[in-house]
Amino acid sequence: MKAILTIDQGTTSSRAIIFDANMQPVAQAQQEFTQYFPKSGWVEHDPEEIWQSVVDTCRIAIEQAGAGIEIVALGITNQRETTLVWDKSTGQCVYPAIVWQDRRTHPLCQELQQAGHEELVQQASGLLLDPYFSGTKVRWILDNVDGARARAERGELAFGTIDSYLIWRLTGGKKHVTDATNASRTLLFDIDNNSWSEPLCQLLKVPTNMLPEVLDCDAHFGTCEPFLVGQSIPIMGVAGDQQAATIGQACFQPGMMKSTYGTGCFALLNTGKQRIHSSNRLLSTIAYRLNGETTYALEGSIFIAGAVVQWLRDGLEIITSASQTGDLAAQADDEQELIMVPAFTGLGAPYWQPQCRGAIYGLTRNSGAAELARAALQSVAYQTRDLLQAMQADCPQLTHQTRLRVDGGMSESDWTMQYLADILGTTVDRPVNVESTACGAAWLAGNSAGLYPSMIDFAAQWQQQRQFKAQLNHQEADRLYCKWQQAIKATMLMTASEE
Repeated sequence: MKAILTIDQGTTSSRAIIFDANMQPVAQAQQEFTQYFPKSGWVEHDPEEIWQSVVDTCRIAIEQAGAGIEIVALGITNQRETTLVWDKSTGQCVYPAIVWQDRRTHPLCQELQQAGHEELVQQASGLLLDPYFSGTKVRWILDNVDGARARAERGELAFGTIDSYLIWRLTGGKKHVTDATNASRTLLFDIDNNSWSEPLCQLLKVPTNMLPEVLDCDAHFGTCEPFLVGQSIPIMGVAGDQQAATIGQACFQPGMMKSTYGTGCFALLNTGKQRIHSSNRLLSTIAYRLNGETTYALEGSIFIAGAVVQWLRDGLEIITSASQTGDLAAQADDEQELIMVPAFTGLGAPYWQPQCRGAIYGLTRNSGAAELARAALQSVAYQTRDLLQAMQADCPQLTHQTRLRVDGGMSESDWTMQYLADILGTTVDRPVNVESTACGAAWLAGNSAGLYPSMIDFAAQWQQQRQFKAQLNHQEADRLYCKWQQAIKATMLMTASEE
């Protein structure tokens, strides 16, 4: 039986999923890896630990699938913006991977903003000057690792996001490539011209000889060495995780919107062949590039979504599993209206306040696990409304009847999805397959290999598992959201006073 192997390399774990010829998962494996927090606001990963987790999960999934499976192509989707710099001759990284959540380059971003460079950055890359993106992370490594800048200028070092690093390792160092979606998240890529931007590279002092070649999402990225499965496998599809989820949700028409609830929350609105220049501090980005044609999106990025549930579990230890939060939230005291602002690593869109930290408002002596769980889940809905309202302001012609397709781990919580529909005042559609990210990468590779259907046929196969319709009246939803806005203002004011 012909099948596609998909690597889904995320922020807290790596997964390998094998999809059969009907795009159904037949085997999968998952492995968590360590999160390192060496200083406040710093987040790092061990590249070797990530690499080993990818190899291990691939081998386990292949073993589960059995001898009757023929892997015809490999697809990769990955946590975006996480930055690695490695030696071109040995493949060894010169510094740990700096994760997308990392805030260490905030002073550099402020310096560049104050010098008036943000307009140049936004015009070319569609992004804002924020520590979230890769460009300032590369700059930090070159400026802070002994000898790194000199080695980079001599052409000895390579930069890449996780996809590039994995492809380099999988191909035995033969391919230094990335796809257009991951390139569009670096602060170094001109999304109008679909090429690396010399002015942005000069601004951030990143030598262009470090950069990977940029390919279409459905290109041939190289051939995986036989060590994984005893045979060579062509790498036929690559996309950053949020763009892969957009593809997996079949959001191929302008005006279609998806929101993925993983570690963070990322909402993408398909804007078609037209790039929308946001006036509301959203990101203009590449949704996908297929057969040389670019489709654009507006994106809102929330740094903490599922991670707030992890905090309840691992930090406060008031739950033992994420699935408990919905039941706890349902038991909360209705008279207590706690508001949690989960700005553990700053606030993302549309605020872009990297120095903000989390806060909880409305605590009483009676506040307990149930109230905290409810406030944590509610914060995800409020943040999503922030994004939707910004999108509606940027392009009302595309969002006047927006329905939201959701995926990711948190989307499996009925309580959370119902509250999301209530606060947004719109319909929320959950698909049969909530593994949209891996599914999108699998479709890219499978379609490129001739195994999977066309875009039109793939979209026609999308199936809804459950629909959530708003049950709360608009006035009450607005009242609750107003409290959230007040909490956001108070949190930002507190940060401003500290600075």
